[in-house]
Amino acid sequence: MTRFALTLEFDGTPFFGLQRQAHGPSVQQAVEEAILAVTGETVTLHAAGRTDAGVHALGMRVHADVAKDIAPFRLMEALNHHLRPAPIAVLTCEDKPDDWHARFSCVGREYLYRIANRRAPLTLDANRAWLVAQPLDADAMHRAAQALVGHHDFTTFRSVHCQAASAVKTLDRLDVRREGTQVLIETAARSFLHHQVRSMVGCLALVGMGRWREEQVAEALAARDRAALGLNAPSEGLYFVRALYPDD
Repeated sequence: MTRFALTLEFDGTPFFGLQRQAHGPSVQQAVEEAILAVTGETVTLHAAGRTDAGVHALGMRVHADVAKDIAPFRLMEALNHHLRPAPIAVLTCEDKPDDWHARFSCVGREYLYRIANRRAPLTLDANRAWLVAQPLDADAMHRAAQALVGHHDFTTFRSVHCQAASAVKTLDRLDVRREGTQVLIETAARSFLHHQVRSMVGCLALVGMGRWREEQVAEALAARDRAALGLNAPSEGLYFVRALYPDD
């Protein structure tokens, strides 16, 4: 039995999320079915993160245990063949020790959120960015974001459906910058709560629009109350960038 670690890139638009769902297609189901087609084996895919419906990935790490004797490169090529036409690509494939785990061995996760700050509708970026027509002050958003960096109780920015045992997390980085008509939000932490990134982005967008004072982000955090949340950003602008491991 070989433990294969895969790096996945995917467009989350047609999926009900990464994790298997009873009511619709998922990234996990698509990859597991591709592995079955290649090896004849029914496997369980384990991922570094659980992305919601419509969320994308640039470098999601997953693993599966396979009995078939097959080289990593051949497995990657075969999976990419069988995954077509689903918008999922296997970027890398390597064998790992039996104690390596895509989720539990992960020591850091990075996300990117893309806001298209323009009045014109999206064409090439449809379903891949949040369209905000009102001008955004990215500098004000960045200043407000720094109140969220560090070790805090993020109850305000946590989904009511979040299953984490605690709302206390350590946010390593939350940066906002403008690139032309795009406002990009980059964040990193060991782990995140359900909807935490989208909730933080939504509140920062209110600051950028001038609807919230910069200090209101810190006030919302201190409230430790989901009712204090101003806005939950939509899923289409969110990207899982990469997962970090001690052996990287």
